[in-house]
Amino acid sequence: MTEPFDRMLRLNTVLDRTGLSRSTLYRKMQDGSFPKQVPISTRCAAWRESAINEWLRNPKYYCEKR
Repeated sequence: MTEPFDRMLRLNTVLDRTGLSRSTLYRKMQDGSFPKQVPISTRCAAWRESAINEWLRNPKYYCEKR
């Protein structure tokens, strides 16, 4: 059985879905309470849709797996 495709979401889409400001999003990434971005090219990064959905299910208690 094949796994479902995990879309890559760019910054504006992530901001729209979460309702966070850009500075809050990056601050939460730094302290581990928001998923980290994944580099997709030299000057481009995105977030995995599954990671954003996981954060949306329980944003208060989300903790980045280290």
